[in-house]
Amino acid sequence: MSIPIAEAAPLEEGTLRVTPLGGLGEIGRNMTVFEYEGKLLIVDCGVLFPEEHQPGVDLILPDFEPIRDRLDDIVGVVLTHGHEDHIGAVPYLLRLKNDIPLIGSSLTLALVEAKLKEHRIKAFTLTVKEGQQEKVGPFDLDFVAVNHSIPDALAVVIRTPAGLVLATGDFKMDQLPLDGRITDLRAFARLGEEGVDLFLVDSTNADVPGFTPTERSIGPVLDQVIGKAPRRVIVASFSSHVHRVQQVIDAAHANGRRVAFLGRSMVRNMTIAEQLGYLHVPENVLIDYKKARDLPDDQIVYMSTGSQGEPMAVLSRMANLDHAIEVGEGDTVILASSLIPGNENAVYRVIDGLTKLGANVVHKANAKVHVSGHAAAGELIYCYNILRPKNVLPVHGEYRHLVANAKLAQETGIPEANTILATNGTIIDLKDGQTRVAGQLDIGFVYVDGSTVGGITDADLKDRRILGEEGFVSVIVVVDAATGRIITGPEIHARGIAEDDAVFEDVVPKIVAALKEASGNGVRDTHALSQVVRRTIGRWVNQKLRRRPMIVPLVIEA
Repeated sequence: MSIPIAEAAPLEEGTLRVTPLGGLGEIGRNMTVFEYEGKLLIVDCGVLFPEEHQPGVDLILPDFEPIRDRLDDIVGVVLTHGHEDHIGAVPYLLRLKNDIPLIGSSLTLALVEAKLKEHRIKAFTLTVKEGQQEKVGPFDLDFVAVNHSIPDALAVVIRTPAGLVLATGDFKMDQLPLDGRITDLRAFARLGEEGVDLFLVDSTNADVPGFTPTERSIGPVLDQVIGKAPRRVIVASFSSHVHRVQQVIDAAHANGRRVAFLGRSMVRNMTIAEQLGYLHVPENVLIDYKKARDLPDDQIVYMSTGSQGEPMAVLSRMANLDHAIEVGEGDTVILASSLIPGNENAVYRVIDGLTKLGANVVHKANAKVHVSGHAAAGELIYCYNILRPKNVLPVHGEYRHLVANAKLAQETGIPEANTILATNGTIIDLKDGQTRVAGQLDIGFVYVDGSTVGGITDADLKDRRILGEEGFVSVIVVVDAATGRIITGPEIHARGIAEDDAVFEDVVPKIVAALKEASGNGVRDTHALSQVVRRTIGRWVNQKLRRRPMIVPLVIEA
C-alpha cells in the first residue's frame, strides 16, 4: 500500500502536481500522474519485467494505490508509444474503471486494443498524431513526433496556467530513420521559445557518450549475416520492434528466403503493423511456421520473441529443446536487441544453450545487429540547448541514468537546484515556473502471478527464493492433547537437500527432548509446540548442514 513518507500539503490553486508512480530507478513501469484543478492526467502505464530474484512473477505493475480512490477524476491516459514498458499495465488499470479514455497514435492504440481484447475490455480511445492539439479536462495537450525503435512515438506537451510541461516518452534523434520520421526538433525549438517550465526526459542512455547510431546501419549487417548463413536463421527481437522486423524481412527477401513469425505476440503485433501500413512485406515472403518446416533450411528465416531470455518465450524454449523447431548444427541465431538491466544472466544462459546445440549465435557483443532506441548524451545535450527548460525531471532509467542525465542538464547551464532527482512516489509541484518537492509516497511493487494481481508479497518471494536455494524440511508430530506426550513421530521429510532423510535421525532425540521439556512446563498449544520444533531443527540444520531451509512443522493433537 502507498502511504505518505513525507505528507504533501493540499494542492494550492494554480499549481500542477506531478507524481511519477513508476519508471524512476528502473527500466519499465513508466507511469506519471499530473493533477490540476482536481483532475488527473496519466502519461503512460507500463509494466516492468521480473528479475531472477522474483521467481514465478509474470509482470510487475505500477502501484495504483494513490489513484485508486480517484478513478473518476482521471480525464485520460496518454500513451507515448506501444512498448510494453509504457502500455503493458493499461488492462490492469482499466479493470479498476474501464471507461478511462486512452489517447495515443494509431499504432500505439491498435497494439493496446489488441491487448485489451484478450482481457475482454472495450476501450474508449482518442487517436492523435503529431501537430494535433486536444483539450482534455483542464489540460491543453500538444503532440510532437519523436523517433524511437517503434513507429508512431509521440512526445506530449501539457499546458496549464501553472506552466508548460514537455514529456518526451522514449526517444532518440536518428537523422536517417527507416520510416523517414525524425524527432521534430523544429517543434522543440518553438517550445523552447515559448518557455518549457518542466522537462521530463528519457534517461536510459544518458551515461552513453556521443550519439546513438542510426537504424540504417543495422540493415547491411543483417543482410550479410543472413546471406552467409548455411542453414536456418532465427532472429529474436522485441515483438513490437517493427523497424527491426522490417529490416529482417528486407534482408531475407534479398537473399531468397521466406519469413515465418514465431510467438503469439510477434504474430499479433506484426499483423497489426502490416494492416496499418507500418510494416511493408513483399509478396510471398511471409509463410506460416508449420509450412516453413517443409522448406529447405537455406530458404527460411524465423522471426521470434525471446531476446531477453524470458523463460516462456520462443528462443528460451528452443535452447531448452522445448519447441517444435529444434536448433542444430549450422543454424544461425541473431539476438537483435539490447540487454535490459537485470536480464543479462538469463540472456547469456540462452546464448550458451543455443551454442551447445551447435548454433552460431550473433548478438550485439560480436556484431552490429542492434542499436538503441534511446538518446545518448550528445543528443540529450542538444535537446537541453534547444529547449532551455527552467526545470528538469530525468525519468525512465535506473538511478545512475537519472544522475547522469541531471549532470548533462547542469552542464548546459540549468541550475542544480532546478534538476530534480526523484524516485517513484516523489510529489513535485509546479507553479509560475517554479518547482518544489512537496512530499513522498512509499510506492510498492504490484506483482502479477498467473491470475493473481497484487496477492504476492515480497515475503512470498523470499519464501520462494528460500525454497529454490535452501530446500524444504517438514516435521510431523502427533501429541496427546491431555498430557503433551508424543504419540507418533517426529517424522521428518526433506526436499531440495542433498543429504538423505536418514541424516535427520540425529536431530530426532533433540526434538523429542525439547517437546518433553515444553509439555513439562505446561505448554499444550499446538502452534507454540510447532515453534519449539521449528527452533530445534532449525538450529541443528544450520550447524550440521550449513543450510537455512524452509521448515514447516506440524504438531497434531490426538
